[in-house]
Amino acid sequence: MTDKPNYQVLARKYRPETFADLVGQDAMVRTLKNAFQADRIAQAFIMTGIRGTGKTTTARIIAKGMNCIGADGQGGPTTEPCGQCEHCVAIMEGRHVDVMEMDAASRTGVGDIREIIDSVHYRAASARYKIYIVDEVHMLSTSAFNALLKTLEEPPEHVKFIFATTEIRKVPVTVLSRCQRFDLRRIEPEVMIALIRKIATAEGAEISDDALALITRAAEGSARDATSLLDQAISHGAGETTAEQVRAMLGLADRGRVLDLFDLIMKGNAAGALTELSSQYADGADPMAVLRDLAEITHWISVVKITPEATDDPTINPDERTRGQEMATALPMRVLTRTWQMLLKALDEVAAAPNAMMAAEMAIIRLTHVADLPSPEELVRKLRDMPPPPPNPGGTRAASPQAQSAQAPFAPPAHSGTSRPGASGNGQVLALATDAEQALAHYPTFEHVIELIRANRDVKLLVEIETCVRLVAYQPGRIEFHPTDTAPGDLAQRLGSALQRWTGNRWAVTLVNEGGSETIAEKRDAAELALRARATEHPMVQAVLAVFPKAKITKIRTPEEQAAVAQAEALPEVDDEWDPFEED
Repeated sequence: MTDKPNYQVLARKYRPETFADLVGQDAMVRTLKNAFQADRIAQAFIMTGIRGTGKTTTARIIAKGMNCIGADGQGGPTTEPCGQCEHCVAIMEGRHVDVMEMDAASRTGVGDIREIIDSVHYRAASARYKIYIVDEVHMLSTSAFNALLKTLEEPPEHVKFIFATTEIRKVPVTVLSRCQRFDLRRIEPEVMIALIRKIATAEGAEISDDALALITRAAEGSARDATSLLDQAISHGAGETTAEQVRAMLGLADRGRVLDLFDLIMKGNAAGALTELSSQYADGADPMAVLRDLAEITHWISVVKITPEATDDPTINPDERTRGQEMATALPMRVLTRTWQMLLKALDEVAAAPNAMMAAEMAIIRLTHVADLPSPEELVRKLRDMPPPPPNPGGTRAASPQAQSAQAPFAPPAHSGTSRPGASGNGQVLALATDAEQALAHYPTFEHVIELIRANRDVKLLVEIETCVRLVAYQPGRIEFHPTDTAPGDLAQRLGSALQRWTGNRWAVTLVNEGGSETIAEKRDAAELALRARATEHPMVQAVLAVFPKAKITKIRTPEEQAAVAQAEALPEVDDEWDPFEED
């Protein structure tokens, strides 16, 4: 009884052995071929790209090309290693004594790099070059990178370094500047489909085009992922693999059914959408995968809406292409962007929820309820077309003639409070004044006292003065006020002490039992309430409140404020007559 050979997974069995076998990396291959032909081989290379694009494989191919001696033993460095000489075979099997591979994810310290630094001075045992391949080089510690710098900049002629990383931004610039960099691209869908079709044919496996498209889409540009998924799909299909079997293997829902679910959501059909979601769940679809598919479809339709040629993706079948084009035409971008944002939030909720299906159902309900909401423009148009609300039988007074007009702007009421700081008209000019009087003359009004408190950032005292003080009389250095019921008992004492400390002069702060004007807060609130009342009387606002009874006015901006904002945000006008070379 003969022993069966050990099974080798497809990702290793079909790993590229030469540059000709590399797919989707034509620019890098062309550059390396030119460098080898011109004998301009760099002292260090760094390969970067997503997982499974061939970084470590490329490093091994470069190592073989540098050390290949040809089938006759007389060859030199080449981009087409023979694969037969002792060096090619040993490197391919991972046992060459002069080609050392190190995983920086598990050996990150300066001590590990010290071993390399100490060994570079010894010549290669049998090969032309001693080559160090460091995978996931970004995982090295800072001290390890620093220890490597000098050797990396001036290595012996017989030493080459090849680094691979998925996180190029984490590699210090000092290291990058000493390496020749190659960015390995994601493999395009057309190239990926051809690759896995070729492997499936070589394995004698029957697999449908739709199944290949699903595998390609799930691999996201990674050849290793695609090959591993193909290996799994062939085993799952047991000879003949269909798209349905691949969906079941990946936990995906039928793409057409996800489009059905998306269509139901966009129509606001909550009951139908929940039924479809439950049906997909019963057929084995993962709720998280369904929401991810919905997000992918939302993104795809948004892109198709802007660039219609996006439908030419070979992983999209003709039926999906047609439906996507129709949805892109019918759905406004506002709805698509809102759906995208809600799906991103829903994915986080489903991932954290104790029951993924319940969270997915709640997300679908939310999506269906906001999908058919009118746009702000449509809402304003509907409100303008609505008849005015009937008179209030409770006796609310009618709106003023100005408020009856939808075009009348909101005018702010005139403020009856004291003048702002710096606007005092008393013009105190004392020809013969003491130093104290001259100092106190800087505070001609009570508003100047408020600004002094604000400038010294005494927030507690500022709030108490604004809410608890009814000013009776004021002159520089003397304050009389009637405290409110909520005023602290020591307010007058603390105010006098603070003013003396800030001005260097004594202040007389006196309490009286009655009189005084409104507090600053009462004046401010009265103005706000008056403006809010006028806004509430506006016919457009009344129409909104009639349609949405629970709506509230959160902010009012007067025409003057709007004009100020517009002026501040406007770009400066360009003087067409200005000549930069004209003399003053």
